[in-house]
Amino acid sequence: MAVNKEHKEFHAVDMVAGWEPPPGYPAGIQQKILSGALDEPNKRGTRSRLLRFAPGVYTTAPFVHDYWEEVYLVSGDLTVGNDAQGKGGEAFVPNTYACRPPGAYHGPFKSNGGCLLFELHYYDPT
Repeated sequence: MAVNKEHKEFHAVDMVAGWEPPPGYPAGIQQKILSGALDEPNKRGTRSRLLRFAPGVYTTAPFVHDYWEEVYLVSGDLTVGNDAQGKGGEAFVPNTYACRPPGAYHGPFKSNGGCLLFELHYYDPT
């Protein structure tokens, strides 16, 4: 199976323009696709993205999806496992990493001061 990413050499990433809300996320969380795409209906593809939380934003329910996810906390703070009111959970600092197989429940998430995540999403090759 071919990887659906174009060849890109080092280049400046515009950290101001090109951000969009990911489907199903609350206001204050934005993504910037760096490379590739996921074809979720056909369960194929791969993508690299930045995901950022504005200060004080949180999700209220766990996530689960049918693709692999690797997440690296670049900057800021991220709390995992808060309740529906944004309380509780385990706090993480930059330079922490997670790798989740398809079907793994994770979250909810919050960030008190805002954060930036680098994420890889991909399906197993068939």
